[in-house]
Amino acid sequence: MILKKISILNFKNIREASLELSSNLNCFIGHNGEGKTNFLDAVYYLSFCRSAFNPVDSQVIMHDQDFFVVEGFYENEASDPIDIYCGMKRGTKKHFKRDKKEYKRLSQHIGLIPLIFVSPSDQTLISGGSEERRRLMDVVISQYDNGYIEALNRYNKALQQRNALLKMEQEPDAALLDIWEQEMARHGERIFNARQDFVEKLIPVFQNIYNHVADGHEEVSLKYISHAQRGALIDVIQRDRYKDRAVGYSLHGVHRDDLEMMLGGYQMRREGSQGQNKTFVLALKLAQFDFLRRTASQTTPLLLLDDIFDKLDAHRVEQIVKLVSGDGFGQIFITDTNRDHLDQILRSVSYDYKLFEVEDGEIKEK
Repeated sequence: MILKKISILNFKNIREASLELSSNLNCFIGHNGEGKTNFLDAVYYLSFCRSAFNPVDSQVIMHDQDFFVVEGFYENEASDPIDIYCGMKRGTKKHFKRDKKEYKRLSQHIGLIPLIFVSPSDQTLISGGSEERRRLMDVVISQYDNGYIEALNRYNKALQQRNALLKMEQEPDAALLDIWEQEMARHGERIFNARQDFVEKLIPVFQNIYNHVADGHEEVSLKYISHAQRGALIDVIQRDRYKDRAVGYSLHGVHRDDLEMMLGGYQMRREGSQGQNKTFVLALKLAQFDFLRRTASQTTPLLLLDDIFDKLDAHRVEQIVKLVSGDGFGQIFITDTNRDHLDQILRSVSYDYKLFEVEDGEIKEK
């Protein structure tokens, strides 16, 4: 999938932008806080129907405005045009349309335009809670597995209902608890199987990319951890019902899954330097890109790289430049405050590119 043109109105600090884009490489240069990341977030919005950073849609509207619009004009592998429109007025629901036709459910859109976004905020994958790492898995799986989001939604609904019963002052109805536990188990097994399959296939690709960037000097690994690995999920959920009742919420289930990240056999969050952490996350995201390229609707994902070179030594920067300037990637968007990094990339590529300057929300082609 290629984003040929994008139009933006009142999205965060971008008042108005209409850009014709390169089908290969698009570079955005500017100081911090000028709007480079906001532009990438607008591209992300068109793939996921939401911001990468703020779940509240009304908060992406420019402060002094009453609405925002983002519209992307794409071309698929068969050269067919696809028009994706999103608009929202304050106080109303957002409208999401494909070729002028509004979606009945936003989940129908997820996966049409696969995308991987690498940003400095990804460091929370290592330092943050397990919900960040579950979201990492969910974002990728939902782009190639059409039933995954539905299973997640049904599981979360059952979880909320069970937790509401557990919080009751009087003893909850055991039969009702059993109904919601069965529902959790049924959809939880579906989620577990999808996550386990994804991680198993991701690990060798991730390790290969990390070794390429770090020249094989460091050993990294991933391990998927789930309560569903202890046996039938229904048994695991029901086993400690009395403990769940005591604390007022569900202690077991796939909502507690995690992804263990290791460096040399030790926890990455404790052992990794800033450069190692950044390399780890970048390798993880590029491995997801490779995975999606092979699985998602026979289309190459968009790759968004936001300020990825900060905190990396010159050798790792050089290795990453070689990697992303190869033939394995489709359309790439890169932002940086350092023109030297972008010039190094542009010297390495033989294909078409465009360079844009971003200042105070204005984006101009150089």
